[in-house]
Amino acid sequence: MTASPEVIAIFGPTASGKSAVAELVATRLGTEVVSADAMQVYRGLPILTNQPMSPTRLVAFTDLAHEMSVGSFARLAHHAVDELVETNGAAVVAGGTGLYLRATLANLRIPMPSSDGERARVEARYDTDPQAAHAQLALLDPRAGAVVHPNDRRRVVRALELAEAGSSLVPERDRLWSEELRRPTLVVGLDLPRDVLERRIVVRTEEMFSRGVVEEVRQARRRPVSRTAEKALGLAELSGLPPDEAFERIVVRTRRYAGYQRKWMRRIPGIVMIDGDQNPTEVADAILEVAGAR
Repeated sequence: MTASPEVIAIFGPTASGKSAVAELVATRLGTEVVSADAMQVYRGLPILTNQPMSPTRLVAFTDLAHEMSVGSFARLAHHAVDELVETNGAAVVAGGTGLYLRATLANLRIPMPSSDGERARVEARYDTDPQAAHAQLALLDPRAGAVVHPNDRRRVVRALELAEAGSSLVPERDRLWSEELRRPTLVVGLDLPRDVLERRIVVRTEEMFSRGVVEEVRQARRRPVSRTAEKALGLAELSGLPPDEAFERIVVRTRRYAGYQRKWMRRIPGIVMIDGDQNPTEVADAILEVAGAR
């Protein structure tokens, strides 16, 4: 018999309603939600990044200028989860960023970020001769060289940094896929028909615009924005396009991203798929029923 879950992790594509469901599950368990979302960590973009209205751990705690790394996030997430389990007996994790969810649930071997000087040195080498830089990567780390495209400057640079430090961008085995999690965990995936999800994406994008996301981005652009925060979906579109065109681009990109999340979700061993095409209370009931049976 497996141990009762101390952690309930709720994963789903964007606009699947996971934040509302996670809040209901946490309330029933007398605990709190830990966000595992790479963009929700930033202050200044609550509408664009769809930050939950209720207090949630690891949401809006750092400035847009900060370069958040997965390793730094993992340490904060582990502390938050452990504190909630030790205090309340359980923690709920809600995530849409696959790597951040993995980092929250497992003890991944995540190398520390390199220094600015080291990064600049490797970037200069790549900019001088991308093909030579990639060839050096293939020599030092054949696994990374096989999966990182020579034209992907960011990943080639990072892979070279890791290779020269004796690590790898592509670990020999994936600790989450081997199910070696830090605590007894139930991982739930919210499953919705593609057409339902696509309609929800349009509705959510409309709500973002009605709530003032255009002005939110305009205000955010008055301050420095890190390379990590620049990846927030919709930030580039709203920064450089008329609102109508930005709206269409955001919908298209969000649909594409949701498709990627759906594929990623189905790769998680042991994941329990729950019908997400119900009201949040019914979804929360279904999750708690599965958790109680464990």
